[in-house]
Amino acid sequence: MRILITNDDGINAPGLEVLHQIATELAGPHGEVWTVAPAFEQSGVGHCISYTHPTMIARLGERRYAAEGSPADCVLAALGDLMEGAPDLVLSGVNRGNNAGENAMYSGTIGGAMEAALQGLPAIALSQYLGPQTADLADPFEGARHHGAAVIRRLLDHGDWSSDADFRLFYNVNFPPVPARAVQGLRVAPQGQRQGSRFAAVPYNAPNGRRFMWIAGGSQQAPARAGSDVAATMEGFVSVTPMRADLTCHASLERLAAALDDPLARAAE
Repeated sequence: MRILITNDDGINAPGLEVLHQIATELAGPHGEVWTVAPAFEQSGVGHCISYTHPTMIARLGERRYAAEGSPADCVLAALGDLMEGAPDLVLSGVNRGNNAGENAMYSGTIGGAMEAALQGLPAIALSQYLGPQTADLADPFEGARHHGAAVIRRLLDHGDWSSDADFRLFYNVNFPPVPARAVQGLRVAPQGQRQGSRFAAVPYNAPNGRRFMWIAGGSQQAPARAGSDVAATMEGFVSVTPMRADLTCHASLERLAAALDDPLARAAE
């Protein structure tokens, strides 16, 4: 198996080393693991691409590259330049911190997997939830490191990898904020939203009088709807969420069309 790995924490991030270990196990002795990751941290860039300026690519070793761009840029660089032929699987992560709930909308880790899916490739985003129970671990990624390969194998065996749909599915996996031995199992769950927890701008006055701001995240321990990805990980489960690059609210289409389509058509006559 040929596997491409990327992330949004940067080429030197410890989570990428964890993912390389996972990918190497999955690829097997005759497989290949290609790394194309951002030269610098790209957390929070979502599915951004460097559309208006060039991206420099640096070769760091055999099948290992750094790109001065986003995770989506890295996937595009791998497919359009660096790899001869498409990979069998694209893995993005392992992110330092969770990408459950509303975090998924901002995540460069998910952006990398999404770009791979848009290119017609099987893709999985992986993130390690951090919390009080992981703070004192020698390896805060031990949950992902220990269980990652097994989770991906089960997804490869049982996930929907059909390429016939308009938008190919990819998968968002979050490992819970507990030691590896305390992981309860897998739970398939929809994306949730933490209650009362929002990203916000924090203003800052520099010594030279200039006005700046920091973007701050909300509490990652805030509760979310029962059965959601946030709730599952807080209960000690690895959450698995099928996703696709389609923001349409399909449940609202028929009702909205009934209310709007005919009146608009008559008004245009």
